[in-house]
Amino acid sequence: MTLIVIGASLLASASAIAAKPSKPNIVFILVDDLGWADIACFGSKFYETPNIDVLAKSGVKMTSAYAACPVCSPTRGSIMTGKYPARTQTTDWFGGNRRAKLLPAPYKHYLPLEEVTIAEALKEHGYRTFFAGKWHLGGEGYFPEKQGFDINKGGGWSGAPYKSYGNPGLEKDPNLPGGYFSLYANPHLEDGPKGEYLTDRLTDEAVTFIEANKDDPFLVYLSFYSVHNPLQAKPEYIKKFKEKLAKMPKPKGPEFIPEHKNKARQIQQNPVYAAMIYSVDENVGKLMKKLDELGLTDDTMVVFTSDNGGLSTSEGPNPLDWTSQGHNTANLPLRGGKGWLYEGGVRVPTIVRFPGVTKAGSVCDVPVTSTDYYPTFLEIAGLPAKPKQHADGVSIVAALKGGKLARKAIYWHYPHYGNQGGRPGSSVRAGDYKLIEFFDDDSVELYNLRDDIGEKKDLSASMPDKAAELRKRLHAWRAKVDAKMMKPNPAYKQK
Repeated sequence: MTLIVIGASLLASASAIAAKPSKPNIVFILVDDLGWADIACFGSKFYETPNIDVLAKSGVKMTSAYAACPVCSPTRGSIMTGKYPARTQTTDWFGGNRRAKLLPAPYKHYLPLEEVTIAEALKEHGYRTFFAGKWHLGGEGYFPEKQGFDINKGGGWSGAPYKSYGNPGLEKDPNLPGGYFSLYANPHLEDGPKGEYLTDRLTDEAVTFIEANKDDPFLVYLSFYSVHNPLQAKPEYIKKFKEKLAKMPKPKGPEFIPEHKNKARQIQQNPVYAAMIYSVDENVGKLMKKLDELGLTDDTMVVFTSDNGGLSTSEGPNPLDWTSQGHNTANLPLRGGKGWLYEGGVRVPTIVRFPGVTKAGSVCDVPVTSTDYYPTFLEIAGLPAKPKQHADGVSIVAALKGGKLARKAIYWHYPHYGNQGGRPGSSVRAGDYKLIEFFDDDSVELYNLRDDIGEKKDLSASMPDKAAELRKRLHAWRAKVDAKMMKPNPAYKQK
């Protein structure tokens, strides 16, 4: 049986699950840096995602699904372990080390091998496990093969297509080694024909695996490098969106608005970024078609999601960044984006489909987060829970049935300066309220997300009791998970 999850996690009634084979297949699709509003069915008017929209119509659209961190590696680790990044001490993207007034909190640059990953848990019970794409959870000795995956196609230490870091001319010269077009220069993926597109290749590898293992339960973890920088797309698709943009009326409102010391894009209009999303959508369609052809759709759970919000601010200055790029997308109505603790940085588009379990075309607004996939997958596979392992995840079966979850709050801890200008801090969402505590000036901001999804009205001064209550809860949680904190930087000089 196949389980496919897109964006957010979606589960059906216990009785419906019991009626299905005990070991359904699972297809988990993770897009890198895809913003909450980057999908047409989530509100985009410029990007085109017809296949993902069809997936949403056949499954559940999760409108309050979250990533465990506003940057990639911590969220990816939370999916693998069912634990918050603060608990595993993996709180920044592996390689990050920005410092200013405060020094970054210490963190591990690898996913500890003693963690029993979801791939290992499923493999113990007869699942064939496959990984393709971006890993970014450690270097030599910590690759997918060491974390429960039978097959790894393209996953290693890099957080972007290989040799794209430190190569600022890459987006202008497709003949340079590395990037989204073969030759890939990826030690974990054989080069394809020159000019082959990486997003296509990773999906083809997944399809090959599914065809070879259609009679056994499997986990397919398809982790696209797209839509992470560098921005590279097929020329014919870039042309398509340039022509579309030229025909569109001039958008109302500013192109950018200030976001602390940075600025955030307010309008989606990058044709190259749109073309990259279009390729992702095309390949989601290819994968869904293959499940149909093999008669696996009814026995497969599909999850489609992102590792953090879309890049709405700039990245840099940093020698590893493409300083000519940034501000790739707009996350409206959400505030901020990748690297920020605002909703634009952590709320992600999520879709879950499991025919006979999820209700086609339904919408779920119950808050869920990336630690929840682990216990959810165990439950739908009829396997015993591992509460000590997925300590911070809860099965979302009840939410998928239209009910609520017993969990009282969701937490974030990002004690680092983001490459995108984001301020270090911690955050908690409890019910409709969300509090952010910033470490650089010891301030807090409080928002009612039901009334103010764009986090425009800070309620901390007008509701001091609520702010104090959530801050106390946040501090208690940090103590419980032994969250590492930042320290003053003795070398810092105030500008």
